[in-house]
Amino acid sequence: MPPLRMSERRTSMLGAMLATLGPISMAIYTPAMPELVAAFHTTEAAVKMTLSLYFAGFSVAQLLAGPLSDAFGRRAATLLFVGIYMAGSLLSAFAPDIEWPLAGRLIQGIGASVGITVARAIVRDQFTGSEASRIMNLIGIMIAIGPAIAPTIGGLALAALGWQSVFFLLIGFGLMICLTVLAFMRETSTPDRRRALPGPLFRAYAELIREPRFVSASLVLGGSIGALYAQSTMLPFILIKIVGLSPTAFGMGMLMQSGSYFLGSVCLRMTSSRLHGDGSVRVGLGLLAISGVMIALSVQFVTPSYLSIMGPVAFLAFGLAFLTPHMTTSGLYPFPHIAGSASAMMGFIQMGGGFLGGVTASLIGMPLSAFGIIIPAMALIAVTSYVWFVRASRRAAQVTHSTL
Repeated sequence: MPPLRMSERRTSMLGAMLATLGPISMAIYTPAMPELVAAFHTTEAAVKMTLSLYFAGFSVAQLLAGPLSDAFGRRAATLLFVGIYMAGSLLSAFAPDIEWPLAGRLIQGIGASVGITVARAIVRDQFTGSEASRIMNLIGIMIAIGPAIAPTIGGLALAALGWQSVFFLLIGFGLMICLTVLAFMRETSTPDRRRALPGPLFRAYAELIREPRFVSASLVLGGSIGALYAQSTMLPFILIKIVGLSPTAFGMGMLMQSGSYFLGSVCLRMTSSRLHGDGSVRVGLGLLAISGVMIALSVQFVTPSYLSIMGPVAFLAFGLAFLTPHMTTSGLYPFPHIAGSASAMMGFIQMGGGFLGGVTASLIGMPLSAFGIIIPAMALIAVTSYVWFVRASRRAAQVTHSTL
């Protein structure tokens, strides 16, 4: 079947629903993490590992989800992986001991990996340039809403029905995605089953790794968005165990993070015509750098409180909204022929940053100290990677000019 074009609005809505699968699955679960320590008579490190394994499954499986969506189509790949996601949620919901959530969250992450991969791919299949950036920005606005309310919903479900209810909510979300894809999603690519073979698959990833603009853009996202994911392994323990918030209050308190991302996305939409792509990225990275410095200083010199922790996090989230759309479209632009694989590799690097940050936090052991070290370091990686991206883009432009 030849590829079909969807409207900007339909692409944005479907892309937002798919892209929120990963963040909602993470955010709705975080209020329950301290309670799982008591429920399974285990350690904080073991419960943190459930989130780290989710990151691992999410990041690595994207390398398979992307090529499969190129080979068999965006719709078929989405339905397959969301089915895997629901199986992992079911396994976690009926867990008798901590080993079951460890396995279930890994499987859940594998299934959720299709969300952001296909969301980016369907945008690249149909749109480029300012159109693509505009859609990615609109997806960002809608993404902010889901993770903003997810911790609140998770905290309320936890208080009313227990930790198992969180996983039943995720099963329901997976079913809703499947029904929406079947009813509204058109096939935007021309499936080619040869792309799932080992040879074409490895050649596609080799092509991506050899392109400095793609790697540097992905590292910008890996350091920035990865920091957002990495801190999710630390914030529940900092705000609940150290600051003293209840799980429900923690869920409500995370609205500052998601609200800041939402506000940043709205501000970007209002200023994008003046800032343009590169300007918006620089604004975002500037805010990210400020956030990193604030986090490092507050952990060292300020008694932990809700505002001392979440104030810098709000700066980070606001800055992310400015830099994400343009960096994503810039990284994917040279690869229309392997959009699924390119989106997958970008997501792998991005989520890999979150996974490594979470694992490092577990090794450090003390959540507050880990927060003050890891998040500023990841912000520094994002800034230096952008310097590399600018230089690589200039070299590519010179090569193109010389061949004309």
